[in-house]
Amino acid sequence: MIRLVLVRHAKSDWGDPSLDDHDRPLNDRGLRDAPRMARALAETGFRPDVIRSSTALRARTTAEAFAAQFDVGVDLVPELYGAPAGTLLAAAAATRAERVMIVAHDPGMTVLAERLSGGGIAHMPTCAIATFTWAEDDWDVAAAVDPAEWTFDSPR
Repeated sequence: MIRLVLVRHAKSDWGDPSLDDHDRPLNDRGLRDAPRMARALAETGFRPDVIRSSTALRARTTAEAFAAQFDVGVDLVPELYGAPAGTLLAAAAATRAERVMIVAHDPGMTVLAERLSGGGIAHMPTCAIATFTWAEDDWDVAAAVDPAEWTFDSPR
């Protein structure tokens, strides 16, 4: 069985206009939401084999909060910064792991979540978690068919 968890980075700080977009940190709400949502995911019994994250500071910090909850390392992938849905799914499939978490950005996260949920997830707010499960154990097959089930959770 393959499980893919999409996590949109937590709420970021727009307070310093001199910062490059890539370097924006999480704001106070984001710093609270990320560990809280990581705990909520852990309570479902899910534990990732791999966490892949965008290199942007806000995504890395979010991924680190999840990694701390699950005692798993974070694989930083530059291509996930601003990635479209296809790149996000390909980055997950490339791991060949059964339980993969991707931490990245919109609009790619929403587009992928909407596609995999058959339109059931219309928007991935900050720090939202979408989980997709396939009965298959081969990513080539899983990437070509609809998931057997999906769930959605957000901080609000």
